[in-house]
Amino acid sequence: MLYHVNTGERVNRHLKLAEQIELANKKIIETIGSSRISWVDVCRASGVVPGLESKILFHSGPPLDPSAMCSAMCNSVYGAIVYEGWAEDIEKAEILAGSGKIKFDSAHDHSALGPMSGIISPSMPVIVMENTAFGNRSYITLNEGLGKTLRFGANNSSVIKRLKWIERILGPMLKEALSLSGPIDITNIMARAVQRGDECHNRNKSATSLLIRKMAPWLVKTSFTKGDIADVLTFMDSNDHFFLNLSMASTKATMDIAHKITGGSLVSCMASNGVEFGIKICGCGETWYTAPAECAEGNYFEGYKLDDASPVMGDSYISETAGLGGVALGLAPGIVQFIGGTVKEAIEGTLEMYKITSAEHPLFKIPSMDFRGTPLGIDVRLVIEKDILPIINTGIAHKKPGVGQIGAGRFHPPMQCFKQAFQSFLVKDL
Repeated sequence: MLYHVNTGERVNRHLKLAEQIELANKKIIETIGSSRISWVDVCRASGVVPGLESKILFHSGPPLDPSAMCSAMCNSVYGAIVYEGWAEDIEKAEILAGSGKIKFDSAHDHSALGPMSGIISPSMPVIVMENTAFGNRSYITLNEGLGKTLRFGANNSSVIKRLKWIERILGPMLKEALSLSGPIDITNIMARAVQRGDECHNRNKSATSLLIRKMAPWLVKTSFTKGDIADVLTFMDSNDHFFLNLSMASTKATMDIAHKITGGSLVSCMASNGVEFGIKICGCGETWYTAPAECAEGNYFEGYKLDDASPVMGDSYISETAGLGGVALGLAPGIVQFIGGTVKEAIEGTLEMYKITSAEHPLFKIPSMDFRGTPLGIDVRLVIEKDILPIINTGIAHKKPGVGQIGAGRFHPPMQCFKQAFQSFLVKDL
């Protein structure tokens, strides 16, 4: 028997569903706008990150079978295994990684994030962020710097040595400084940095400087030697991306709460594991909508080109869901020198992003646009209707093992992800 639905009834149901979605989206935007994030601690990952136990590694992007990992992520895994002392060298680490004795999972699904390859292992110090308005927390590793780093797939002795220094000196010193200073208001730093030309994804110069100003008086009061304190301050000052991990964790603590609001159509997460790009939608539970990851066009370091690049990977793309990064390029004209393109293209890109977002951020303002809020709330329905994809900016890793970062650029996520998510709304309307 054919099931017939009266046309008028279907229209009424459709209008009711649309009204419910709009109400949910409004609540999501209000939740994002009222979130306030503080940096409260630095802890050993296994002590605070949910589910991270011995012989478990978390990675960036959607869940992934370890046999399918891209070369950059594989090499990060091998480096993490050596760092943990589970294997003596990279060759033995590779054997262990493929033995089935190591478990893997998506960091995103455990209130955590990983830049680029995104590996989080039990001994790594992690930043602990708290959404003071709602009480939830998020976790992320400390930024290693640029170039040959674990997150870009490098794993030689210098990479492991730096990770051990982070574990032994940087992490504990920051923890002690925070115990002296008390929680640091990261939302405030980000709002100020945005008005100083940072989009808080690939440009964090101002935010890093503001953080150093905030931390320096407390670092010098720690029990560490003057030499160690000088090394930490020099490390932070020489790495304009130091704040990136704090920004990422801040947006994670914000968007995790927004994601719990059911019935909406806004994107709460975008991430890639170097094989698949995935998104989550506030109204669709924990489902990942995925499609093959592609490479980014951009500004490549001397001697490298697009053919050398690994497909995009990392959890930092959550920035764009919270009104930062690629959707806000117009507020950070200086970034084009790093990721490529022109100032005109950056401004035009941000203006286009208003067409697929449902609101403007109440805290992140663009001075050159009469303090208009950054585009906030990527609506999967508008992406489909307007046929406009979000703009994302990214670091670029080499596809071959051990090379590390070879540039930075921009890309659009696969439309297939948004089409899959949109289908879930059609199912609701049946």
